[in-house]
Amino acid sequence: MNTSDSRVTLSWDVGATTALSPARRDRVLERLAGRLTGGVLSVTSETERSQLLNRREARDRLAALVEEALAPPPRKRRPTRPTKGSQQRRLDAKKQRGQTKRLRQERF
Repeated sequence: MNTSDSRVTLSWDVGATTALSPARRDRVLERLAGRLTGGVLSVTSETERSQLLNRREARDRLAALVEEALAPPPRKRRPTRPTKGSQQRRLDAKKQRGQTKRLRQERF
């Protein structure tokens, strides 16, 4: 923690902003729901000794959070099947492991 009084808290009212279109605002509200308090996004920075540097860091972190929330969702994964070759390699490895264990057993 920082001993000097340089802590910065930056707040942005996402619910009342006019900087975003209604659709984009709804997307941000939905994706950042866990970080919002009454529709307000708060970012705190206290890592630097300088208040100016903490302000910059808080602004950059807020911008990164909003940018990440506005990004389109990732494409859905298309399920694929294992190839014949990968299935055969898996079975060969299992047989080799079993052979190794069989050789370790004591025979009476």
